[in-house]
Amino acid sequence: MTLTLEYTLLCDDVRIEMGNKISLMGIFQNIMVEKLPVSLIKFAVINHWRGEGNHQTEVRILSPDRSNVVVTSQPTNIELAAGGFTDNVSFFVNVVFPDAGTYWVQTIANGGVIDEFPLIVADQASMDSMQPADEISETIN
Repeated sequence: MTLTLEYTLLCDDVRIEMGNKISLMGIFQNIMVEKLPVSLIKFAVINHWRGEGNHQTEVRILSPDRSNVVVTSQPTNIELAAGGFTDNVSFFVNVVFPDAGTYWVQTIANGGVIDEFPLIVADQASMDSMQPADEISETIN
């Protein structure tokens, strides 16, 4: 049995359209607000999987010090035919981010962490305290 996580996206909402297409609204990578704590009414984490076999997946978000789980999804069973792919959407509601910092979004499959990436949460006060960049460079392809 094989399973590969192709990508993970965060967004405000997901809809299933005609033809089994998914529409993603409000894709984001960081949370910037005027004042903390902030409560997100709803957001989604989309994982795109490729592989085969039966697997159990879940998503969790850890605090900046990684000592607390802020929120975790219910485990989801996915079944993939050989060479198959699927999208798994985990919805979260009323999630509170109490402090500024780098939270960690983890994707778990079959009991092990497959991937994790940072989710920066900042408010105006924490952005004001950041040191300005000495130099800003831009690459255009």
